[in-house]
Amino acid sequence: MKDDDFRKTNVADAVIGHIDKALNNIFIAQSTQREYPAEQTGEDNLNAEQKKKAAGLMRVNHAGEMAAQALYHGQSLIARDKTLKDKLKHASEEEADHLNWCRTRLDELGEKPSLFDPLWYVGSFAIGIAAGAVGDRWNLGFLAETEYQVVSHLQGHLENLPEEDKRSRAIIEQMKIDEMGHAHLAEDLGAAKLPTMVKSGMKLTSKVMTGVSEKI
Repeated sequence: MKDDDFRKTNVADAVIGHIDKALNNIFIAQSTQREYPAEQTGEDNLNAEQKKKAAGLMRVNHAGEMAAQALYHGQSLIARDKTLKDKLKHASEEEADHLNWCRTRLDELGEKPSLFDPLWYVGSFAIGIAAGAVGDRWNLGFLAETEYQVVSHLQGHLENLPEEDKRSRAIIEQMKIDEMGHAHLAEDLGAAKLPTMVKSGMKLTSKVMTGVSEKI
């Protein structure tokens, strides 16, 4: 097989693999590599209003983790450095845990993920590819800023969750620890500092996604 044909085959295999990941993440509940953070927490005695509030926030978190999966997949697909690809793959696996924890909690609350999850995935995957295309340092910079914004959102959710909802709180607290670790990892690997305008655009996009996902 010629080199050009070999490269084309590798790219095609990678694309097919990412499509398979996308369909699995969107439509099928996956097993997790780590214990469910709420496993050792007793069942909450929440009223209907508290369940609705908690479900809205967990639906937002699920949508955010869906977007994070797509972002990591897009970034790793186009990243140039093998070490970076490996780090992104590991972070993606932790994000997959988050995605499944949020889905499990939604099931416990008798609610479903956002109907717009496929849209969040496709959009974030495209953003991940665009971030990777401009170079690994900017790729990492985008990753670090994304994670810092996610940490800020999670802190807000901890403050807004019903006080009685200890199971959702246990999940979000572990997610917050992991997301901060991902941000620090990106910085340690040489993340570039993003322009203020880019950060503001990311916040605006996130605001739209969270606003829609909480309700639908």
